Amino acid sequence: MLRLYDTARQAVQPLRTRDEGRVAMYVCGPTVYEVPHLGHGRFSLVWDVARRWLTFSGLSVHYVSNITDVDDKIIAKAAREGVGEADVAARYEADWWATMARLGVARPDDVPHATAYVDEMVAAIEELLARGAAYLAPEGVYFDVASVPDYGLLAHQDLADLRAGARVETSEHKRSPLDFALWKAAKPGEPAWEAPFGRGRPGWHTECVVMSLGLLGEGFDLHCGGLDLKFPHHENERAQAEALGRPFARHWGHNGFVMVGEDKMSKSLGNFTTLGDLLATSDPRAYRLLVLRSHYRSPIEVSPATTGDAERALARLDALARRFDLPALAGERLERRADHPLGASAGAVLDAMALQMDDDLDTPGAVATLFEALGAANAAADRGEEDFARDLARAVAVGFGALGLALVADAGEVDDLARGLATERDEARAQRDWTRADQLRDELVARGYVVEDGPSGTVLRRA
Repeated sequence: MLRLYDTARQAVQPLRTRDEGRVAMYVCGPTVYEVPHLGHGRFSLVWDVARRWLTFSGLSVHYVSNITDVDDKIIAKAAREGVGEADVAARYEADWWATMARLGVARPDDVPHATAYVDEMVAAIEELLARGAAYLAPEGVYFDVASVPDYGLLAHQDLADLRAGARVETSEHKRSPLDFALWKAAKPGEPAWEAPFGRGRPGWHTECVVMSLGLLGEGFDLHCGGLDLKFPHHENERAQAEALGRPFARHWGHNGFVMVGEDKMSKSLGNFTTLGDLLATSDPRAYRLLVLRSHYRSPIEVSPATTGDAERALARLDALARRFDLPALAGERLERRADHPLGASAGAVLDAMALQMDDDLDTPGAVATLFEALGAANAAADRGEEDFARDLARAVAVGFGALGLALVADAGEVDDLARGLATERDEARAQRDWTRADQLRDELVARGYVVEDGPSGTVLRRA
């Protein structure tokens, strides 16, 4: 049984599911007003791996991740560009899914959009008002955090401590600086919906409560996201559910930050790096391997040195795939161990991997186990022990497939024109002509190739 660190309980505990054999899992998705950055990539990969491992272990996973398509940042972006908010959201959502596909992140089972759930949010806010957990103000509707006795559970601070450390109130109408907006009164030129308590739009913290409960039901199993969402966003979701009298998430999981040197990666610190920047210069699989090599709750450093090291490790994996003609197991399909009957040696490798993965998703330990099997497979093949070697090699392919990382044995037939374009692209990159390099990538993609950046330059394989 998988054991995970529960943020609310501050302990590693068995993931005991609501329904036997099934996992209901919600991951907070992006606000689509900009291109995704490395932090987005990390949380997407971490919880993609968790979903894949639960599936590999034989469980049926209902995976939901939302899109916030109405928000202050989207409105501000649309105003700066002179376009509609829906245009901004659609453009950046398309970029999000394209980038997730390049990272090998499987599409969620459900992708609720905030704008499609406004009626349900209005109903929830009406009930909170009726229960005395919310109150009207000139600027909209606020949630009264004092109505929830254990407010601050995920932050592990009580209400008095949180109030003492709160920033200056942004509204004179708030009863507490910790109170948060459930509904924002309409402003000229901004999107708005009708509601009994006044025309306006929902606050960010209102969305996921309604969408998660609506799609997964009460008492769903696992609510996940980046550590930056723990407080106030996830705490505010939890508080609303409690005030509504509806059992919410049974288990809370949060992944650590992306670091640049000694600092957390963030726009405010000026070290904001997009996933597009990373994927333009490295194999998309390298970031997944880099994430796998770090425990999900620990910080991770992303740099040319760390991604370069991951690419060298990928080269070893691909060499094994070529030597044993191994399948590329990963992608939209979620692998199941039961679908891969293996010999005793391979089974022992996967059993060892399972012990590590079930211990709070110990991906560094699992990766080390698989690389040990890789070395043993090559050594056995060198000794002429072909059957033993092939069994171990299959375990490596199946194990990494369970983690969403595909081994690439065959790049497919590459024609002369494509090879010429790849060479020209490498030359453009060497001259730091990124515009030309991107144009050549697009031309290769249009010709039916997957374009990756390996240690020796552009790598092509048929899509």
